[in-house]
Amino acid sequence: MNKTVETEFCTVNFYENYIITIIKEGIHIEQYHNETLINMAEDHYKSTPFVYITHRIHSYSVNPNIYKTTSKMKSLAGFAVVTKDYKALKNAQIEKLFLNKPFEIFSNLEDALTWKDELLNSK
Repeated sequence: MNKTVETEFCTVNFYENYIITIIKEGIHIEQYHNETLINMAEDHYKSTPFVYITHRIHSYSVNPNIYKTTSKMKSLAGFAVVTKDYKALKNAQIEKLFLNKPFEIFSNLEDALTWKDELLNSK
């Protein structure tokens, strides 16, 4: 079920029960970006529970208000941020306050995938 989609602002990698996105350098994620990602996820997963993992390789910013809409996704089981950057880590800690779903921050992708498995197996 692996599939990769390129948009003008990111790369989205779809897997059986999770997404990994890589947002491009310098982007400011607003509601219209979020709606694009939500629509792609809902089309791909339908009612199958999945975890959204954002791999923050590049520097970008997020309007935390987008998480109000993201929280309404029924099939979204959890959200993970993977970053080694101190500023991105601090931003993610603030973003976490806006999402009403499990939200964790990791320094590597392997730990995020382990958490994803634990979260989905507990549901």
